[in-house]
Amino acid sequence: MRDPWQLTELSRRFAENSASSRPRAPLYAELSKGIAADPSLHGLLLHAPPDQRLPVLLFACVHASLLADADHDLAAWYPTVTDAPRSPEDPELITTFARFVEDRAPQILAMLATRSTQTNEVGRCIMFLVGFDIVTAEVGPLAHVDVGCSGGLTLLSDRYQYRYEHGADRLGRIMTTVGSPSTVQITTSVRGELVLPEQIPTIAARCGIDIAPIDVTDDAEAQWLEACVWPDQPDRARRLRAAIALAREQPPELVAGDAVEQVAATITRLASSGHPVVTNSWVLNYLTGEQRSAYVSELDRIGSELDFSWIYAEAPALTPELPWDVELDDPHLTMIALARWRSGRRTVEYLATSHPHGYWIHAY
Repeated sequence: MRDPWQLTELSRRFAENSASSRPRAPLYAELSKGIAADPSLHGLLLHAPPDQRLPVLLFACVHASLLADADHDLAAWYPTVTDAPRSPEDPELITTFARFVEDRAPQILAMLATRSTQTNEVGRCIMFLVGFDIVTAEVGPLAHVDVGCSGGLTLLSDRYQYRYEHGADRLGRIMTTVGSPSTVQITTSVRGELVLPEQIPTIAARCGIDIAPIDVTDDAEAQWLEACVWPDQPDRARRLRAAIALAREQPPELVAGDAVEQVAATITRLASSGHPVVTNSWVLNYLTGEQRSAYVSELDRIGSELDFSWIYAEAPALTPELPWDVELDDPHLTMIALARWRSGRRTVEYLATSHPHGYWIHAY
């Protein structure tokens, strides 16, 4: 359990880390400093379960309340609810934030006690596509199992369009487009000798696993996904809304339960439709080291009985129990890896490093 001193230190570190991402998160970077200095604010996290006492959860709860009540003065700073936001460096920001939290205390405390951060970033599909392309060339149609699926939006990768910016000459960047026109377009900048996909793979079956999956056909649940997107990044919010609209047309199958307990049955069930490919992205860092070890052991056990593949996009420094054998200048970078089990033998191929939300991919 984190005590108040630990929450102060955690908030301070979060503020320092947010400062490094200020170009894309100036609002949260500034709010982080104010929250770290105010025990009445970061102390609210004591109302959350011990494993969820993270500043981003408080931010998401406040954001959700503001999305439902955009008439409050605090809305003036949030790009997701106003077209002309005030500067995050405005000295009135933190006092207005504190007043909003005080005004909405019962609602925010209830969310802190029951919610968990569940970012469903569809931009990560562009990471998976690199691995999907390799596996498809080997084995044909895929059966996609997404672990930590949240609302299941990354299960719809074959319904999105992808744009890879790469190369450079005197005429500028070169763009490679993959997939048919879609309301969801995902763009990434590519460096190095990354083999780009030529087409969208065939997904013959799909299913997501999450301890508490989000039903995107429910307006309140869909709004929670929006609230988990940082308001400094309205492009992500717009893309999320478009993905939710597509998912509502044909919702993917989602299974509620523990990853270790559910993954074997799900892989086995989908294997009759295509080659099983398990994916996870910035999910396993939320588990304990013991849970991560159990997850990898379970995948090894399944691989001793059945051929399948695993594409994981995680930070090696935060998930040391995974099959990592890489040298990175910054171990907190996202590494995209492809593990294959063939005839009971596991091999691992490191494909690229990436921005956590897929804005850039660099060949490893």
